[in-house]
Amino acid sequence: MKRQNSILRVVTKTLMPLILLFALYVQFHGDFGPGGGFQAGVIFAAGLVLYALVFGIERAREILPAPLLRIGISMGVLIYAGVGVACMLLGGNFLDYDVLDHHHPEHGQHLGIFLVELGVGFTVGAVMTTIFFAFTDRRRSG
Repeated sequence: MKRQNSILRVVTKTLMPLILLFALYVQFHGDFGPGGGFQAGVIFAAGLVLYALVFGIERAREILPAPLLRIGISMGVLIYAGVGVACMLLGGNFLDYDVLDHHHPEHGQHLGIFLVELGVGFTVGAVMTTIFFAFTDRRRSG
């Protein structure tokens, strides 16, 4: 049993950077093809769930404590809403990305979508991880 544990740990340590890198790829490539903030957030959370399953919930909680997860959830919502408010302050409607760059509206579209998807990625990753931790707490207390 000890040998299997060490194999799982080595494989997980090898895969974790690749999983997180793939989440970043999906995040930053989402406006050019399939993917985006939601998918990247779920992939990121899945990597953290794998880490928690192999190395233990307590160790995973040390990496991402509850206050940091709450900040991630809030930051994502603030980025999303902040882009909308910035569009309104620049004279457009809420999430009217064209006003983000008056000279090149397509650049404004790209910037707006990028920032909104970044906010979604933060929130989804933090929420999915929080839900996982909530389920593990429930199992321990029940």
